[in-house]
Amino acid sequence: MEEGTNQEEQKDRSKFVRIKKFQFIMLIFSLVLVTAGITVLALTLGGGTEQPIAQRIDSDRQEFNKLFSTYDTLSKEYYKDVDENKLINGAINGMIDSLEDPYSDYMNEEEAKSFHENISSSFEGIGAEIQEQEGRIVIVSPIKGSPAEKAGLQPNDIILSVNGKSLQGMSSTEAVLLIRGKKGSEVELEIQRGENTEPLMVKLTRDTIPLETVYAEMLKDGIAKIQITSFSENTAQELRSAINDMAGKGMKGIIIDVRGNPGGLLDQAEEIASMFVPKGEVIFQVEDRSGEKAVFKSKNDRELDVPVVVLVDKGSASASEILAAAVKESAGIQLVGENTFGKGTVQSAKDFDDKSNFKFTTAKWLTPDGNWIHKTGIKPDVQVVLPQYANLAFISPDKELKLSDSSAEVKTAEQMLEALGFAPGQVDGFFDQQTKKAVQAFQTSKKLEATGVVKGKTTLMLMEGLRNKILSNDTQLKKAQELLNKEITK
Repeated sequence: MEEGTNQEEQKDRSKFVRIKKFQFIMLIFSLVLVTAGITVLALTLGGGTEQPIAQRIDSDRQEFNKLFSTYDTLSKEYYKDVDENKLINGAINGMIDSLEDPYSDYMNEEEAKSFHENISSSFEGIGAEIQEQEGRIVIVSPIKGSPAEKAGLQPNDIILSVNGKSLQGMSSTEAVLLIRGKKGSEVELEIQRGENTEPLMVKLTRDTIPLETVYAEMLKDGIAKIQITSFSENTAQELRSAINDMAGKGMKGIIIDVRGNPGGLLDQAEEIASMFVPKGEVIFQVEDRSGEKAVFKSKNDRELDVPVVVLVDKGSASASEILAAAVKESAGIQLVGENTFGKGTVQSAKDFDDKSNFKFTTAKWLTPDGNWIHKTGIKPDVQVVLPQYANLAFISPDKELKLSDSSAEVKTAEQMLEALGFAPGQVDGFFDQQTKKAVQAFQTSKKLEATGVVKGKTTLMLMEGLRNKILSNDTQLKKAQELLNKEITK
């Protein structure tokens, strides 16, 4: 949960689905958690000295005796003064943590304030969606054009520490407060990619992350590629405008790209799905704890008369999966790419009077056919993986790689050089003479001093070159174009 989407949920708590974090989180329903509300009220009233709180609670709520007795004892007998608000927050945190649900979380006043800012405006940070998984902070997806994306951070990368402070055991809300910061400031992340790899130190410069969520371009043969990076307040309108713009340029087919899209507002996913799913067909279902199901159907007022393909990958989550499942099962639109993330629950949020907040899972969402994709994701109709070099790790520009060095970073640099057409010799992690010659050849091609050492600008240009190579050899996009061309020429 790093940084943000937005919505009018401040007015009427409209629905939205999200990976657990400050920005694009939950599905808002008008639910009230009475038990927690009573707990907080009782604890808040516990500051009097005339009678212990445990003696002043409703006799019908005896299940809280242990909790209140512990609060009274710590308040009066702990060896030093305690922060009563901290005790209360800890009690609520403990309750929610006991659910062992990464999508349920408590946010204190500071965290909740940051959350509400994130969902109502642009924000400053690194632009990576994060989630807490089994006590670790994991990247769900970097945001398009963000410092995180430019640095090569990828879904499932684990953030071990921020500026030397370990994130072990932290909630995603706590981690976000450490990761975010003013534009232009630097933050150093310790990243682990894969279970058995050595951690890498990644230094990023924070920037303003804009709320623009739809990017359209016309490819050859009249095929429009429209990327949706998140489901924010105006995403559906942005998409309509993009489609109209592409139609004016002779659009014959559309590729909707939700790769790396971590989700967002449910009403936007529902509205966008209605653009592609025939009127009256099911978009998704919501199942509550009693098994009761609410069915949401398309309100399509017009049908696109051009073929469509949707791109997905392991970073497509939550609201992205609702869209993908809807078009696949109710409109027969093909999905191309890799298996999606697998987030099949919906959340609600409740604000307290002191401006703190908690969110909690309230239901499952199901695909039109009644499938629950939680933890399994959606399998694309046509599975296509990106080239192996698209998954290479980040190399810190501060790290110097030179002749006779041997390390995982050297091997990564060799793989990058090889992908870019500069033969480094045997790719084995040892920086030999052949590797040095390859580095010098690369530096010469970029008009850099041919030192044969990988560091600083050489490292940055090496990674930039690789990123451009990935974009120019997007195997998933090429497959989508191929499928659309077949439909267009029928």
